[in-house]
Amino acid sequence: MSSLAEGGERAAEPPIDRSGRSGSIGLVALLAVALVGAGLAISFLKGEEAQPWILALLAILSVVGVFALFAAAIGLVQVGSRGARDELSRAIVATDEHGVLVTDQSGRIVLANDAYLDLTRAEGPAAARTVERVFAGNADVAEAIYRLSQAASGGKRAFEEARATLPDGRGAWFRIGVRPVTRAGAAETVWTLSDVTGERERQENVFQELQHAVDFLDHAPAGFFAAEADGSIVYMNATLAGWLDQDLTRVGPGALKLRDILAGEGAALVEAAAPAPGGTSTEIIDVDLRTRGGRPTPARLLHAVAWGQDGAAGASRTLVLDRGPGQDVSEPLRAAEVRFARFFNNTPLAIATVDARGRIARANAPFAKLFGDRLRGEGDERSVFACLAAERDRTALEAAVSAAARGEGDIAPVEATLPGEAGRSATLFVTRVDDRDGDDEAAVVYALDTTDQKALEAKFAQSQKMNAVGQLAGGVAHDFNNVLTAIIGYSDLLLANHRPTDPSFQDIMQIKQNANRAASLVRQLLAFSRRQTLRPQVIALGDVLADVRMLLSRLLGEKIKLEVVHGRDLWLIKADLNQFEQVIINLVVNARDAMMDGKSGAEGGLVTIRTRNIAAAEVPALGHAEMQAADYVQIDVEDTGPGIPSEIIDKIFEPFFSTKEVGKGTGLGLSTVYGIVKQTDGYVFAVSEPGRGAIFRVFLPRHHAVAEDEAKPAVAAAAPQQDMTGSGTVLLVEDEDAVRAFGARALASRGYTVVEARSGVEALEQMKTHGSEIQLVVSDVVMPEMDGPSLLRELRKTQPTLKIIFVSGYAEDAFKKNLPEGETFSFLPKPFSLKQLIQAVKETIGDGAAGS
Repeated sequence: MSSLAEGGERAAEPPIDRSGRSGSIGLVALLAVALVGAGLAISFLKGEEAQPWILALLAILSVVGVFALFAAAIGLVQVGSRGARDELSRAIVATDEHGVLVTDQSGRIVLANDAYLDLTRAEGPAAARTVERVFAGNADVAEAIYRLSQAASGGKRAFEEARATLPDGRGAWFRIGVRPVTRAGAAETVWTLSDVTGERERQENVFQELQHAVDFLDHAPAGFFAAEADGSIVYMNATLAGWLDQDLTRVGPGALKLRDILAGEGAALVEAAAPAPGGTSTEIIDVDLRTRGGRPTPARLLHAVAWGQDGAAGASRTLVLDRGPGQDVSEPLRAAEVRFARFFNNTPLAIATVDARGRIARANAPFAKLFGDRLRGEGDERSVFACLAAERDRTALEAAVSAAARGEGDIAPVEATLPGEAGRSATLFVTRVDDRDGDDEAAVVYALDTTDQKALEAKFAQSQKMNAVGQLAGGVAHDFNNVLTAIIGYSDLLLANHRPTDPSFQDIMQIKQNANRAASLVRQLLAFSRRQTLRPQVIALGDVLADVRMLLSRLLGEKIKLEVVHGRDLWLIKADLNQFEQVIINLVVNARDAMMDGKSGAEGGLVTIRTRNIAAAEVPALGHAEMQAADYVQIDVEDTGPGIPSEIIDKIFEPFFSTKEVGKGTGLGLSTVYGIVKQTDGYVFAVSEPGRGAIFRVFLPRHHAVAEDEAKPAVAAAAPQQDMTGSGTVLLVEDEDAVRAFGARALASRGYTVVEARSGVEALEQMKTHGSEIQLVVSDVVMPEMDGPSLLRELRKTQPTLKIIFVSGYAEDAFKKNLPEGETFSFLPKPFSLKQLIQAVKETIGDGAAGS
């Protein structure tokens, strides 16, 4: 063992120190030989010849001496074996409590301190060994030594801890470190050695004590869990894990949340603890725990939450008491408390008791879920007035609470908008507390969240309004169609009797052209009311958009760019091609007008049309509750205009609603889109944020290829015939006198015999008289006393092969459902011209083509 200095302190000199720079005896001898040789050589010279050489030698020695003095003065050359800095370094190493060993590249010991000799049991400096040799007999340490050596060879620092068996059989722990250093161009290795046996023993003792504490806590007769502020459970004792049937090995940070072990809205109730900034708040909460299988079990929580200085919730510690059967002395009282706690926390109503100033005393789980953030406030922030009512409704709620505090009954409910959340609303019921104990509880407030109900009511009211407007528009269109049919028909009669050179010919043409314009408006009204005639066909959406792209570009002009993004493998749809093109055109024109609106400052932009498939599984995620789960093709028309204000977005599909200046639109464009899409069993929605443009989304049902029925004859669109004359007897049934008179004159002028009837009843009487002569019935659909379908059913009883043409301003499908299945008929939509009427009659009588 190395010796210690007096007073128990280690000596300031390392017992082994070979770090000083060694001189060279050879160089000294060589220098001496050179000087002696120079002297002898000079001695052989004569006096005058030797004098210059003697002076030169003395000059050389003088210069060397002067340079040596300067080097010593500036510290370049030190007198003695080591400088002051070496002495300080040696003293630090020598007195270090950790063992220090320095070896050179060949493994020779350069330096070792007393602590190293003591730790390695070396009997004096001569017995010192390197670290590798000291632990050569310990296999466990040898691996660590090898890794450290490799690290030093690679120029890295490293530390290891290993357990070694001492010669006396006792085990000890050592911390061994290594680091490479470079000195005077040579690489050396510094080893450090420390005995950490005592430290390891203390750690093991602490760990054992901790294990005992955890074991005591795990098997305590009460449950316990700890949770973070976000509700993540970081610890649960074995008792609680057993109650909940949880695998304790799987309970760890983030594995379970409060909502996983608390039934109903218990988690919200626990998270709504009253704040105590800078301190800890403790509450007693009765809830139901939930086992892993979902079974509820009653419990009482002693819940403690640590709060930061800023009022932010921190970690919580919760003691759980089992309140199951047989756990309390008073079983009836326990059972009653459990039943009440379950009823109180599982009711769909949010309930809170308040004092006369509205401060919340206690609340149930639904209340905590709805208003948990506000329950964590202090003072007025924890008031029921701040939680439940916006500023405009607060006065009514304050009056209701004051009335309850005074003991009044029959307090009217308060309809309130919830603060801080747009669109949230609730109905508040306030009742008095008859058995008041002090001022803690003056009233009970019940809050029923009516947000969804209000939204459904608003949607239902909007839908009813749209349907009512649609029925009105359809009724107006039907009556107006009769007027237009008469105007167009009599115009045709007049034109037939006037030559183009007659002065009145152009006037009659103007009458007919304006009537046709009016008919176009009527068709838009019928489209909105979903009563127009559609000719559906299978459509490949990509091809249709490619066909109309050039037209759309011309409509948009030079300042607006059009971009079409096609979805991949689009499904087929079935729609009226012309009407579908009208939908796209109306939406694009609407986008153009929005981006060229001078009032908003917009003067151009981009219109993007996107298409994609929507599978039935994706429909719920779209957020449109009214959409049925089915496959759809989605068409988006997006613009970069100013957007649609939220106050009018629900009105944009109403007919005659327009934000354009007077004279710049009829207000029927979007309503027409709405009607066409709805009549095609699709959906259309508008999505917009002010300042970020608008998107109109159209969803049309996917068409699945099936065997199609034979197409019905579209008599109005048939190819024109050269010979417009004919023969036969036609029964004309029309309640509108002007239309009936025009039809009778038109048919008679082309050679037909016409029998007129004002209603279905009168038509049956005419059939009794002229039944054998009549070859064709031309009947209006909507008539008093007996409508067209009812007339057809009566006629079929006696004449099952009689041909019939239905005339109506409504769509064919609007009345087809009232006919017997498989019934054959032809259809002529109003308003019609003289030529269309004659052509329909001639084709039906002449070739017997009747549609179905």
